[in-house]
Amino acid sequence: MNVAIVGLGLMGGSLALSLKKLDFIKKIVGSDHNKAHQSEAIKLGLVDEIVEFEEIKKYDVIFLAIPVDGVIAVLNNLTDIDTTATIVDLGSTKEKIVKAVPDVIRKNFVAAHPMTGTENFGPSAAVEGLYEDKVVVLCDLEDSGELQSDIAKKIFRSLNMKKYFMGSSEHDRHAAFISHMPHAISYSIANTVMNQENKHNILALAAGGFRSMSRLAKSSPNMWEDIFRQNKSNLLEAIELFEDELKQLKSNIQNDNWKEVHQNIENGKKLHDIFD
Repeated sequence: MNVAIVGLGLMGGSLALSLKKLDFIKKIVGSDHNKAHQSEAIKLGLVDEIVEFEEIKKYDVIFLAIPVDGVIAVLNNLTDIDTTATIVDLGSTKEKIVKAVPDVIRKNFVAAHPMTGTENFGPSAAVEGLYEDKVVVLCDLEDSGELQSDIAKKIFRSLNMKKYFMGSSEHDRHAAFISHMPHAISYSIANTVMNQENKHNILALAAGGFRSMSRLAKSSPNMWEDIFRQNKSNLLEAIELFEDELKQLKSNIQNDNWKEVHQNIENGKKLHDIFD
């Protein structure tokens, strides 16, 4: 099958590199509104060629690796694709995208969220193996066509991804806690330190802990503003619950309740029992 990828940054570029390894993928083309990204993607060999947007409608599979607002806009311009074509979006929020899919192409559409990425962005951030052994969440698959569902599952299976299935609303709430809130906290940690410490002290004292917690603050502001806006209500709930936890820890420290402080830490430590 022939594949078109709209958006040639970290996610789209890395996907292209992985798809090149699959023997059932014949050709991979790219489309990106950023001219510099187009040139860089060709130079890096991410795609076989750059095509105009109208051209992507001829391809068997169309991946949308762009921000959520962009996905919604593009979907409204794909209403005349062939009934056998498959559209897969890789957006970080799902419910608003799913609700915005034009009825005429709902069977063509598969809502997917690969739970992977790095703090870097742009075509130069593309890395081979980004999708390997990672989770992909497929949402509201019962509303996708059987052919399109099978094609999406085949591709993600061939990329050695672990597939999970859930509703788009459920996905967005979970993503707010697992992904979106941590990014919000990372930006806030970075801003707090930058507003209090000079560069010399940051360089001298910042060790592994600070670097790990602030790493996500390197992520694309444009992309994450979009995600925060699209998942606003779930994100606000997650932030408020985090604030409650932080206030509790703060109160215990203020009141010298060190037994409770220890218990707060012990409870938090249990999270990694799930991973280990």
